Amino acid sequence: MISKIAVVGSINMDFVVQTERIPIQGETLLGKDISYLPGGKGANQAAAASRLGAEVRMIGSVGKDLYGKELISCLSSNGVKVSSIKEIEGFSTGTAIILLANGENSIIVIQGANGKCLPEDIDRNIDVLMESDIVLIQMEIPMETVCHTVKVAKLLNKTVILNPAPAQPIPEDILACVDMITPNETELDILTNNWAVGNDLENKMDALLSRGVRNVITTLGSEGVAFKGDGQSFQRIPSYKVPVKDTTGAGDAFNAGLAYSIGQGKTILDSIEFANKTAALAIGKSGALLGMPSLTEVLSFQEKACSSQ
Repeated sequence: MISKIAVVGSINMDFVVQTERIPIQGETLLGKDISYLPGGKGANQAAAASRLGAEVRMIGSVGKDLYGKELISCLSSNGVKVSSIKEIEGFSTGTAIILLANGENSIIVIQGANGKCLPEDIDRNIDVLMESDIVLIQMEIPMETVCHTVKVAKLLNKTVILNPAPAQPIPEDILACVDMITPNETELDILTNNWAVGNDLENKMDALLSRGVRNVITTLGSEGVAFKGDGQSFQRIPSYKVPVKDTTGAGDAFNAGLAYSIGQGKTILDSIEFANKTAALAIGKSGALLGMPSLTEVLSFQEKACSSQ
């Protein structure tokens, strides 16, 4: 069974600066090194899902510049179908400035051409959504495009997975079209900030469920994942303890693993387990897109994890 996934989202060039620690306000530090790596949440998730064996089509925008051409070539070499990526004259390709210290990161995203991924691009590439089973979306593109994509995907009866990053309030009619939403704790706080639900994690997840989301999957970093939805009670799924090299892209690896496994017909709980393994492998490598694991690596990790229990 082949997972058919349409990814709608950002495509960036990442400027990764390695430092001893993250500087405080007003402080200047000497960096150790700088790398220029392909990234963007959309591109990361598309490449990761493709490496796992999914048939992936990407809708997004890059500038008509050197970085844009390089990123399209990189996605294509990772098996992603790139014919729906738009090249825009007069806009630079999106970039991200990533400060990396002791495996942890701080990120500033400059939208660039990602801001020109528009609702009409979704309509023009409606065949991409029609030919897919799952539509995976993030929020580094304009909110109007996110909303339009979700609505169109739901009208086409596709499974909609929304990774609400970077988080901002989402209209309730859009939430009602989402099958799975995958915030981290900070993003969950932002999404539910105006709903007076207190500080309890489950209450915040309930707030999203009460507004029509079918399943809420909250990533908790080293603490694993919290899940509630589809008639199942609140539960936590632990993460895998592995040496950390670079957490950049861990969430993207998780979302790709989740989408791939759901596309294979697995249950949500089984898919969360698979996604946890995918993310664990990703943080053991440097780079976001380039650090995404293959299906063989995930299955091998799975066998080792089972044998050690």
